This record gives sequence, C-alpha cells and structure tokens, in this order.
Amino acid sequence: MTTPTIDPELDLTIERVIHGPRSSVWRAWTEPALLERWWIPAPMVTHVDTLDVRPGGGFVTQMSEDGATFVPHTDTVFLVVDEGHRLVFTNAVNSSWRPTRPEPVSMTAEIILVDHPEGTAYTAVVRHGDPAQRRLHEDLGFFDGWGTVTAALATLVEQGGAVEQGGAA
Repeated sequence: MTTPTIDPELDLTIERVIHGPRSSVWRAWTEPALLERWWIPAPMVTHVDTLDVRPGGGFVTQMSEDGATFVPHTDTVFLVVDEGHRLVFTNAVNSSWRPTRPEPVSMTAEIILVDHPEGTAYTAVVRHGDPAQRRLHEDLGFFDGWGTVTAALATLVEQGGAVEQGGAA
C-alpha cells in the first residue's frame, strides 16, 4: 500500500528523529500503559479506554486535568495498521463505526516510522478535507499540541521507557 503524498494546503506535518529503535516507538503507540504516558500534554492525564490496533479497531481515550474527572478526548477508528511501520486513524468515523462530525476538526492522522541511522524517523501527517479545516487546526495550536506530545513520546523512548522487558527493543 502506498502512502498518499503530503498536500501542504490540506495537511499538517510533524517530523522528528527519535533516538531509539522503531520497535520502541511502535510499542509506545500501541500499548495502552505506554500511550497514557505521553498522548496528552502534561500536566493533563490520559486514560485509554480502547486501543484495538488493527484495521477497523477502535482508539478511544479520555483526558483529565485533575486526574480524577475524565472527559472524552479521542474516539477514532484505525484504517491502516502496517505492523511496526505505519498507523492511520480517523475521527470522521468513531470506534462504533458511526459517522461523526468531530469538533473542532475532522481529520485523518498517519503515523510513519522509518529506521534512521540515529534511531527512528518519525512523521505524523494530519490530513484535512479542505484548506479551512487545516487552517483552523493550525490556528488552534496544532504545532504546539502535537509537537509537545511528540516530544513526550521521544522522551519516553529515549529514556528507555518503551523498551521490551529483558532488554530487547
């Protein structure tokens, strides 16, 4: 399956080299206990309700400012799962396979992991249906929000927090 090209009029992109193995980055994305450690900018807290990493599987999270009262955050469905390399999910369809009108924007996110001499080349491409949605998402702080959680993901991986038990990554 080929990856669609990036359209700067419709897509927002975060790229970073994470100094750790691709398998550790994958684990941080696909294991609930690890995802909860970086998915929401601190000091907020994440709870993963569903992380069914397969095409058609649900991806549902909640967030909390105080660690006690949680509100819905993400209710999406995985479209593509290329084990260890690529995840694609959308909020235009929820985990119950119902069409949605998510606020504030409808999007499809593609996470791409590629081996790099210094670790893992990490790319997050967030696709929008029209330029107005893309601009709105950027204006709402896309680069700060996604940049912050990407940095938290990198820190988790680079500090060894996503290494498989037994030392193998």
